[in-house]
Amino acid sequence: MLTDEGMEKINFSGGEPFLKDKGKYLGDLVKFCKSDLKVPSVTIVSNGSLITEEWFQEYGYFLDILAISCDSFNPETNDKIGRRAGKKSHLDSLRKVREWCIQYGVAFKINTVVNTYNKDEDMTEEISVLNPVRWKVFQCLIIDGENAGQDALRNAEKFVLSHQEFEEFLKRHSSVKCLVPENNDAMRSSYLILDEYMRFLDGAKKTPGKSLLDVGVQNAINHSDFDEKMFFKRGGKYIWSKADLKLEW
Repeated sequence: MLTDEGMEKINFSGGEPFLKDKGKYLGDLVKFCKSDLKVPSVTIVSNGSLITEEWFQEYGYFLDILAISCDSFNPETNDKIGRRAGKKSHLDSLRKVREWCIQYGVAFKINTVVNTYNKDEDMTEEISVLNPVRWKVFQCLIIDGENAGQDALRNAEKFVLSHQEFEEFLKRHSSVKCLVPENNDAMRSSYLILDEYMRFLDGAKKTPGKSLLDVGVQNAINHSDFDEKMFFKRGGKYIWSKADLKLEW
């Protein structure tokens, strides 16, 4: 239904999308979207800890972009933020996945959420070495009911930084050409987020609308708070298929 309405890009995120069946279920979805639906861009956001080379061998051909979340290059800071994976090093996983992306022709992207723990860090050298196609830098966003408030599963209020602090982080990294900044205002309504029931989620509170399976794609979008102008303003449309990026298997 989505491709019939012109969908050009689909992104699988979570939570952690590689949790189920060691990524096989996710891989089958990626393969279906690329092979059967012919979606121009199929992408994933992951923390990288559960990805294996075997997954790339089986499914890498069908994936355009893999974004790995990396909020710090300081192990102690990552521990404070919560990016620890038992005895595994988050940064070791990041670098290993980067090498697999090169080997199997998948564009490598990094997502960073700027917060109170990493706001003073200078990541210029490390990002330059990893050389992602995009470094998406988000300002930590509070959503009532999801990461703030009485009913939230977790509380992220201690992570919140000011607009000025976010701008200072961006200024410190202004020499990084692949940097794509995204503040709170740009994030709230510039994404079409679908839950497992195919309902678009409101950007401000993540409250679901009606399922596109019940009302159709256009009606579902019309009842969401999606801001198309903000989508283009934040750089939501870019070169996002491996064919255009000239990546080879």
